[in-house]
Amino acid sequence: MNKKWQTKEQLTQLLTALVEHASVTGTSGEVALAEYMYYLLKDRDYFTANPDYLNLHPVHDGRTFLSALVKQEGATETIILLSHFDVVNVMDYGDLTHLAFRPHELTKELKTRLDTMPANVAEDLESGEWLFGRGTMDMKAGLAVQFGMLERAMNGEFKGNLLLVTVPDEEANSAGMLSAVPVLNDLKKKWDLNFSACINSEPMFARYPNDPSYYVYTGSIGKILAGFYCSGIESHVGEPFSGLNANLMVSEINRLMELNDSFCEKVGDEMTPPPTNLMQKDLKEEYSVQIPHTAVSLFNLLTMKQSITDVQNQLIKVAELAASQIEDFYQKRSKSYQQYVSFDPLDVKVNVLTYKQLLKKAIEKVGESEVGRRINYLSANRGDEGDRDFSTKLVDDLASLCKEYSPMIVVFYSPPFYPAVSSEHDAIVQDTIQQLIHYADKNYSIPLKSLNYFTGLSDLSFMQLNEKGESLVELTSNMPLYGNHFYLPLNDMQSLNVPVLNVGPVGRDPHKWTERLHLPYTFEVLPDLLDYTITRIFEKASEWSMKEKA
Repeated sequence: MNKKWQTKEQLTQLLTALVEHASVTGTSGEVALAEYMYYLLKDRDYFTANPDYLNLHPVHDGRTFLSALVKQEGATETIILLSHFDVVNVMDYGDLTHLAFRPHELTKELKTRLDTMPANVAEDLESGEWLFGRGTMDMKAGLAVQFGMLERAMNGEFKGNLLLVTVPDEEANSAGMLSAVPVLNDLKKKWDLNFSACINSEPMFARYPNDPSYYVYTGSIGKILAGFYCSGIESHVGEPFSGLNANLMVSEINRLMELNDSFCEKVGDEMTPPPTNLMQKDLKEEYSVQIPHTAVSLFNLLTMKQSITDVQNQLIKVAELAASQIEDFYQKRSKSYQQYVSFDPLDVKVNVLTYKQLLKKAIEKVGESEVGRRINYLSANRGDEGDRDFSTKLVDDLASLCKEYSPMIVVFYSPPFYPAVSSEHDAIVQDTIQQLIHYADKNYSIPLKSLNYFTGLSDLSFMQLNEKGESLVELTSNMPLYGNHFYLPLNDMQSLNVPVLNVGPVGRDPHKWTERLHLPYTFEVLPDLLDYTITRIFEKASEWSMKEKA
């Protein structure tokens, strides 16, 4: 038996090699790491004998994702091991940026700075049990442990097939996973596979600061990126009451939306965090004494069982309330200023539209062909503009055709979109999780807790499709980029419909310069827990298959 990725030392060495590839989303390092992992597996005897089971698959933008199938003779039951290999940037590391991808050197250097560290970080450093660095926690440790499971499968240790799928771009737009979904359906048919479950190994996410709990998950939370485009009335700063500043409009929306717990959703004892702003700016491209008359604000909304239709209705209510309060604010300030200067204030009426309604009004005004021509022209000259900014540009262009509706607030959506998924009603997953909790307690005295939703967002979202068609239309018809460089493989997601769960490592501070991984749990306990999970799923899947045949 050839064992390279089984011991704590071997897995730490593999993790270090993966982290040292600076696979920041959208960079050449992301491309290089996919190729590195391909050749890492290509040299193994199993894939030398079965080269067709190991592949790099193209993503539309030149990046690739990796699939590696280890098949047992006569077996059809298959577990997908899912992961991502991209990481967020390292600008937050400051003078330690040069060490962000060198975990041992970074950990050593941080130990010399104990006096400047937050108390909990200093405590972890002094324990000697934690390894620091970008990607150690999120999520190259989970990927390393999955490599270890794949190696066990190569040695015939499981009574079923393992299919490793690791993708780029999870930290941005999930382009890797969106490309992987149809490929998974193709592989299923090509190799006669029955997908029993998909196991992700994202790290446990704390539910509150210094949360000491250990979690496993039977689903993943959903995300909607909701946008509010504000078009005011332009004017010179010397005549501010002749216009309406879009920054005022967007500020009122921000005040109403930020941390608004009416958007929170409770399922059992799990609660979604409230919305928070991810981008807000006016759209002036240069300084001038004209007031900003267009602005945009984007909000992160997390969902579990709530439908898109319900969310949209709430967003429109917020926009309507903001519109009313903007009107009142303008009138009150006008009245106050009239004690100094006699003038007739504007009769400000703020309209609220969805993107779908705005598009319809633009088509009614200039015709479908002209609207299509403008969208195609902007798309052809997009350059390297990101999805968020380009979505805003498309809304802005349509709004410029419909200035008679200004001032207005337009509700729209931007990529990425993550559907909420859950295996709470899947008997095999639920049985496996309960047995795993018992196993962890009995063998390691670790009190695992099961949650329905992984709150850190993950590509598990694309393994199922539970959202109803009418509700999805509310999203896609109000998403300017949908069908225009962005799509969801809805039919393939529905066809896959694979039960999901997440069993991963312990770490702290994802997306922070203090990101770190707990080595004893991750490389001594987790491999056994993941092995147990895989074995149990195969056992239960086999039992169900025999019952169905009977």
